Amino acid sequence: MVDERTPLSAPLRAEPVRAEQAPNSGAPALARVAVVGFPNVGKSTLVNRLAGVREAVVDAQPGVTRDRKELPAEWRGRRFLLVDTGGVDERDEGEIQRQVRAQVARALEQADLVLLVCDARAGLRPGDVEAARAVSRSGRPALVVANKVDDPRQLGLAQEFWALGLGEPLAVSAAHGLGTGDLLDQVVELLERSVGDRERDQAGNVGESAAATPPAEDLRRVALIGRPNVGKSSLLNRLVGEERVIVTPIAGTTRDPIDSEVEFEGRRFVLVDTAGIRRRGRIDEPVEWYARLRAERAAQRADVAIVVADAREGVTADDLRIAELAMRSHCATVIALNKWDVATCDLEEVKARVASRLRQRPPVVPVSALTGRGLKRLVALALELAERVHERLPTPALNRLLSETLALRQPPAVRGKRLRAYYFTQYATAPPRFALQVSDKGLVARDWILFLENRLRERFGLEGVPLVIDLRERGERSAAAERGRRRVS
Repeated sequence: MVDERTPLSAPLRAEPVRAEQAPNSGAPALARVAVVGFPNVGKSTLVNRLAGVREAVVDAQPGVTRDRKELPAEWRGRRFLLVDTGGVDERDEGEIQRQVRAQVARALEQADLVLLVCDARAGLRPGDVEAARAVSRSGRPALVVANKVDDPRQLGLAQEFWALGLGEPLAVSAAHGLGTGDLLDQVVELLERSVGDRERDQAGNVGESAAATPPAEDLRRVALIGRPNVGKSSLLNRLVGEERVIVTPIAGTTRDPIDSEVEFEGRRFVLVDTAGIRRRGRIDEPVEWYARLRAERAAQRADVAIVVADAREGVTADDLRIAELAMRSHCATVIALNKWDVATCDLEEVKARVASRLRQRPPVVPVSALTGRGLKRLVALALELAERVHERLPTPALNRLLSETLALRQPPAVRGKRLRAYYFTQYATAPPRFALQVSDKGLVARDWILFLENRLRERFGLEGVPLVIDLRERGERSAAAERGRRRVS
């Protein structure tokens, strides 16, 4: 919570809440504040400022935000969700803009409060009037935000927006923080009026059910990654059950990671849809590069990544490279062969190619976002892998596996010396990390370690799970081992 004496231009320090409460979880749902307006008026910059994070992609190019994105924020003890939406331009009749308008309409329908953002430097424009009419039709409480007032001497620029008929416009600078404290004060005041009674009623009926619901921060995170236009957003929409993400045949329509809380057979998890990942050499827009970086970070904070491939093409070299990216991020991996209803590839050939090319040996699941085929199996497998990333295997079972592996295949001798392996144990999770105590680390051959790793996967069902095996010499102290160990990877 920020003290009331916080300067007007100070940035908000938001609590690190990652998702809203599930509608049926028993806890009161967070109020929604929809941020709408004409393209390129600074909506995403404002959302980033108010939420205290940089999650929405921001660029000078109009139309960068296309999907609804929800970010949690808190001001003076009031928690709420900021819903960032794409810019609405009624003059644009293209398919993407049509879907943006539908997304904004849905955001308005679900909102408890609307922030209509305008560009004070550009002045009142027909697009602002169109957006104001849509807000008025929704019947929701609204505030007019005159953005890009970067100098206190320009506060008068906001007065022009009285003409929108939605009350006194608030002058702010999302880029520098000017006026955002006053804006948040108004947001909290209006939310208290509109949803305070409802929340108090809900809180009185929560009982013990809220205590049984895990907070969003504790849920397993599943990232959807893949090349552009392989059907990631269609897959997410099918799983979530609503058109949360814009889906078109145009490659690259998703640019922000979109977090959705999902319940599957009684288990809740967070599903992250990310921008399509292209080869670095093919990225010709700065915003695409930024979205690619955001997708990589989404994989890094996920427990498991579903690498979506197009079944009409099989698993391509780019798909394999993306799976390797997930492996380097230390999250578990499963490959979803989407569009299986129109597939032309052979499943067994694809599995063999994946097993021979990817050390992590991720499972391959044929699915169809269009028909729903295979989705239950895909989600069940992804959640199972997410749990296994956090499992700890018993040391006696690991040492039995080590003895059996040595009996099957002895490490080759080096300069007449033969390796002795004494002890095998797991010392960490997420990803699973193992310590192998040996007589001499210099005698360990890479192919023998890979053989041991494969046996480990087969015995404990760890296909698709990242594994790290550290070598330690007998008598080596743990601290020294941490500083000087040789990692085989």
